[in-house]
Amino acid sequence: MTERKYSTLRVERGEDRTTITLDRAERRNAIGPQMVNELLYAFQDAFDEPTRTIVLAGAGKAFCAGGDFSQMTGGSGEAALPPKGDYADLLKAMVRAPKPIVARVHGHAMGGGLGLVAASTFAVVAEEAKLGTPEINVGLFPMMIMAVLARIVPRRKLLEMMLLGERLSARDALELGLVNRVTPASELDAAVDSLCAGIASKSPMTVRLGLQAYADQADLALDEALPLLRERLGACLATEDAVEGLTAFMQKRAPQWKGR
Repeated sequence: MTERKYSTLRVERGEDRTTITLDRAERRNAIGPQMVNELLYAFQDAFDEPTRTIVLAGAGKAFCAGGDFSQMTGGSGEAALPPKGDYADLLKAMVRAPKPIVARVHGHAMGGGLGLVAASTFAVVAEEAKLGTPEINVGLFPMMIMAVLARIVPRRKLLEMMLLGERLSARDALELGLVNRVTPASELDAAVDSLCAGIASKSPMTVRLGLQAYADQADLALDEALPLLRERLGACLATEDAVEGLTAFMQKRAPQWKGR
C-alpha cells in the first residue's frame, strides 16, 4: 500500500473501497495542475490495490467549482510529486478505469468539476447540487470536458449548456443521463453505500474485464466492436469466476468469487 503526501486531497482506504476527497474547501475544491497531478497518483494507486470501488468526493460546500483560474494565470503551487500528466490524462485515466469510480456529488460541480463527474463510472448527486459549464461567461470554452460530456449528453442540450453557461439542477442532469441517482442530502451516503455494496457483490475479475471491454469498444464501429467483444466473452468464460458463477447458478447457491 503506497502512502503519499498530498496537498490537495485526502485518501481513505476501507475494506472494499477507497475514498478520494478533493480537499481545498477554501477554494471550493477548484481544480488546478497540482490537484490533477495528485489525482492521477491517487487513482493509479487505487487501481493497483485490492479495493473494489473508488469514491470521489469533495470537502466543504462544493464538490468542485471548476478550474482554478489563479493557477491557470499564475503559479501552480509547490508539487511534492513528480509530474504524471495533465487534465486530459486524468479524464482518460478515469474513463478507462479498471475499477468503478463513484462520484459523490454533495454540492455544485462546475466546469472541470463536471468533467470529473462525467468521466466517473457512476454519479450520485444531492438534490440541491447544481451542475454546469460556465466557462463561456469568462471568455473560455469547456474544451476538454466536451469529449466526456459528448458521450453522455445529447448534442443539442450539450451545445446549449456550453454556449449559454447555464446551471442544471440535479433533476435536469438525471433526465439527461448525466448522473445515475439524485437523493436528498441526508440520504447521499446511503445511496453511495448501496451502489458500492452492489459492485462489491460481483466478481472483481468480471467487473475489470467488463470495464476494459466497454472502454475498448466505445469508439469502434459495429463491425469492429463485435469481433472484439466476441473475443472478450471467450476470455471472460475462461476465468475461474465465470466457472464458479455458472456452477453456483446451477446449484442454486451464492457464488464464492476468487477474483481469478
